Amino acid sequence: MEKFTLAINGETFEVETAADTSLLWVLREHLGLTGTKYGCGIAQCGACTIHIDKKPMKACMLKVGTLANGQKITTIEGLSENGDHPVQEAWIEAQAPQCGYCQSGQIMQAVALLEEEPAPSREKIKSYMNGVLCRCGTYLRIIKAIELAAAKNLVN
Repeated sequence: MEKFTLAINGETFEVETAADTSLLWVLREHLGLTGTKYGCGIAQCGACTIHIDKKPMKACMLKVGTLANGQKITTIEGLSENGDHPVQEAWIEAQAPQCGYCQSGQIMQAVALLEEEPAPSREKIKSYMNGVLCRCGTYLRIIKAIELAAAKNLVN
């Protein structure tokens, strides 16, 4: 077992685990940050999407031992203290969630998109969001939520 220092959601955490433990399990099992979901375990569904230095990444495939000290990790819990991040509010307004399982991954991917491109075209939204699967098929509502957030300039 090794000790790792991680910067997550603006706080510093020290965890003791094997270097090949996935970041997803460190978040969920060691730190109790259960908003990041396990979906497929092979980085194909996107339910575990988080940000590393503001870039969307799949936590299930990231090994804690490969993270450089000082990299800033953001999970769904880190977007806002009260669940009122502008994209989360647009999600509610568009009634995007159905079962909700993929929603944290969807929201994290959408935030990254809007930070990169504040006014994306519908085609850009579809392309960028392609790596996060929704088992319920609420893609049109997800697109609508992203368009709402973009129209209101909700992400800076």
